Amino acid sequence: MAATELRRRGVPDATVARLPAYLRVLAAMADRGVRSTSSEELAAAVGVHSAKVRKDLSQLGTYGVRGVGYDVQHLSLEISRELGMTREWAVVIVGMGHLGRALAGHRGFFARGFRVAGLFDVDPAVIGERVGELTIQDLADLPGTVRGRDAIGVIATPESAAQQVADALVAAGVSSILNLAGGNLAVPDAVDVRPVEVAAELQILAFLRQRRDFDVDLERVAP
Repeated sequence: MAATELRRRGVPDATVARLPAYLRVLAAMADRGVRSTSSEELAAAVGVHSAKVRKDLSQLGTYGVRGVGYDVQHLSLEISRELGMTREWAVVIVGMGHLGRALAGHRGFFARGFRVAGLFDVDPAVIGERVGELTIQDLADLPGTVRGRDAIGVIATPESAAQQVADALVAAGVSSILNLAGGNLAVPDAVDVRPVEVAAELQILAFLRQRRDFDVDLERVAP
């Protein structure tokens, strides 16, 4: 995967995590007909300091031109190439509950270089159902779908089943996993796992809101 290659080159994980945000902002600029941008404009749109933007992009060997900035189209292509977005990636989703079905119907995948190639579950009650253009398959059929592909696995099961699914994905040759189920997964070192815990993100938002309210209260009582 492209992220693994970036790490091998010494690009910090924090920089890799910000690249999709830069790409999203650049795409919006391109849609508006913007041809060039500055690190300050990118920083304001992403919510970081301009020096961090310049450092992030320099990690990729990309530098703006003084007085001109960055060419939007060229920078988009460079970041897309670094992220592996100049090719199409197959995505397999395991767990066809509400979350898995919502992901399967997400229209934004294709526009960003991803194609949902397979839907899987272990529940006989849902195996064989159609979700959009795909049929839910038995998890046992996973190897046949991912064979010969650089597939990304998405775990959308309950947490109690996540490790079993991760084991099945690894056994099928999947080395990139997005874990939406929560919990820690035991996988080989060569397998990349990105955890996304919605509850934890909500807790962070609650903390930020509480802190902002506290700051407002302090301002009200300040002499």
